[in-house]
Amino acid sequence: MTYVMSCLNGCYSEFLRMLEKISFGKNDVLFLLGDLSDTGDEPMELLGDLACRENIWPVCGDRDAVTCRMLSGFDRMVKNSENPTPEFITEMNTWASDGGRVALDGFRALDEDMKEGVLDYLSDMAPYDTVHVGERDYLLVHSGVNGYREGRDLDDYPAAAFYTDGEDTALSYPGMVMICGGRPAGASFDGTSRIVYGQGIIELDCGAARGGRLGCLCLDTGEEYYV
Repeated sequence: MTYVMSCLNGCYSEFLRMLEKISFGKNDVLFLLGDLSDTGDEPMELLGDLACRENIWPVCGDRDAVTCRMLSGFDRMVKNSENPTPEFITEMNTWASDGGRVALDGFRALDEDMKEGVLDYLSDMAPYDTVHVGERDYLLVHSGVNGYREGRDLDDYPAAAFYTDGEDTALSYPGMVMICGGRPAGASFDGTSRIVYGQGIIELDCGAARGGRLGCLCLDTGEEYYV
């Protein structure tokens, strides 16, 4: 079976419960559509687990990109005994106060091999992915396609086009069903939040770390799961 999830935001316990609920096995495939790495209580535990799994494929979200930049910069400064720039301090403080503090503290507690593994995992995240299931082709992204131009090949867009929003962000794509990991800024969630279906688009985020719950969709059967 092929499954999609998103916005785990460090909710490792909920992730494990979901894997148990769907009876996820070695012959299944799971795509995680961004925002895995901070906000929740166990971001390093989650990333350390994911880095060891061969049948779970991540797509980068905006939070993952920031987390990668902040942790990479922090690690480099510590190793090289560098002083942070004022710009880096400002960005680090903003990130830490917006949910990144737990990720930073967890990263600092890791040994050097685990730190390297986490940074490699974050930096290697694909900006988008595609998958064919049944009779449908799916485009897997975090936010959409920012700066979409008809006829432009997906590989010709910058990585950030798939995890940042803008006025010209496309929320559909010709010949494919777009599955977005994120939801528009300001979206509210509760314990009844569900996966949202639109014209040519599926939005997965159910607010696991923001007062909602974790959702998962099986592309083979269309069945939804929630924890």
